[in-house]
Amino acid sequence: MSLRIALILLTLISVVCDTLLLPFYPQFFASEFAIQDPSLIGLFVANCCVTVMLALPLWAKVAKKYHELALWLVTQVIAAVLGVLCYFANTAWEFWLYYQLMLVFKASYLLIYPFALRLAQQRQHLSIIGLFSVLMHFGAIGGALIGGYFLGLGEPRYALLLSGAGDLIQVLLCAYLMVSLKIGIRQQAIESEKPRTRTPYFIWQFCFLSVVVYFSAFLIRPFFTTHWQTLSAQSSPFESALVYAIPAFAALSMLIFNHFRHRLLWPTMSRSSTLLCAMAFAALGLYFQAQQQVILVILARVLYGIALFQVMVLLEVMLFAKSEPAHYGSDFSKVHIAQNVGVIFASLLVGVSVEQFSSTVPFYFAAIGFTGLALLLLWRVKFAGRTVRIAS
Repeated sequence: MSLRIALILLTLISVVCDTLLLPFYPQFFASEFAIQDPSLIGLFVANCCVTVMLALPLWAKVAKKYHELALWLVTQVIAAVLGVLCYFANTAWEFWLYYQLMLVFKASYLLIYPFALRLAQQRQHLSIIGLFSVLMHFGAIGGALIGGYFLGLGEPRYALLLSGAGDLIQVLLCAYLMVSLKIGIRQQAIESEKPRTRTPYFIWQFCFLSVVVYFSAFLIRPFFTTHWQTLSAQSSPFESALVYAIPAFAALSMLIFNHFRHRLLWPTMSRSSTLLCAMAFAALGLYFQAQQQVILVILARVLYGIALFQVMVLLEVMLFAKSEPAHYGSDFSKVHIAQNVGVIFASLLVGVSVEQFSSTVPFYFAAIGFTGLALLLLWRVKFAGRTVRIAS
C-alpha cells in the first residue's frame, strides 16, 4: 500500500467516525439523555469546536519533533478508549467530558492534510486539496448515513463503538506504514526559505475569510435534519441523512468537472473572480433552502454544495500558494483556529435562533454572511483593477 492511498484511507475513516452523530446531536441527546434544549445542543457543538481548535496547534508543535505517523498511532489508541467510555456514559455531563477528551486526541488526524501537501509539489496542490475536500464530503455522507441508520434502529450509541473501531483501524494503518516505509519516531527537520519573526499578513486575511465562511456554512448543519422533517414529516432518519448529504454528492461532481476542465472549452476566470461567483451562488443556495417547497430545497442543496466546494477549495489553494512547506502545519493550524471560531459562533447562534424563531432562520443568517463576503470581494476585485489601470 502506498503512502498516498494510506493517507486517503486515514482521512476517510477519520471523517466518517467524526460525523456519525453530527447531523443528529438534537435527536441523540433527546433519546439518550432526555435533553431537548436547542441552546444546550448549540453549546455542546461549540464546546467540541473549542476543544479541536485548542488541541490542533498543540499537535502541530508536537509534530515538529515526532513524526505524524507515530503521533497518530498513540493518539488514536487513546481516542478509541475514550469512545468506549462515551458509550457507557450514564449522564449527559459524563458523556460530555469523555467526548471532549476524545476530541483532544482525535484532533491530531487533521495534520494529515498539511502532511500530504508537504509531500507533494505545489502544482499538485489543487488536485490534492480537491481530493481531500471530496474525501471530507464523502466521509460526511458515510457518517450521516450510518448515524441515521443507528438512529433509526433506536441505538445511536452504536455509533460511538464504530468510531472506536475506526480509530483502531487507523492505528493498524499507521503501524503498517511505519514498518513498511521504515519511518522512525523522530521528525526530520524541515528548513524554511523565509524564517519568520511574526505571523504574515496574508494569514490574517485568510483567517477573516475562514471565520465568515465557516460561520455561514456551519450555521445550517446542526438543525438541518430537523428543518427537513418539518417539510417532509414522513422522512425516516436515513432519508433525512441522504438529503443532508446532497452537498457532498455535488462536491464529487465538481471534483470530476475540475479534473476534466482543461479538456473543455470553458472560460477561465481568476481565482478571486471564481471565489466571488461561488460565494454569490452559495448565498442563493442558502436562501432557497429556507423555502417550504421540498423540490426547491433539494435543488438548492445541489447548488449550495457546488458553490461551497469551490469556495473551500479555492481558499485553501490560495493559502498554500502563499505559504511554504516548512510552515504548512502551523499556517494550517492558525487558519483552522479561525474556521473553528466561525463554527463556535454559529453553534451558539443557531441554538438561540431556532429556539426563539424557527429552523429556517439560520439559512437567512448564513445567506447574509456569504452575501457580505461576495460584496467585499467584489469591491476588492474592482479596487485591484482600478489600481492596475492607474499604474499603467
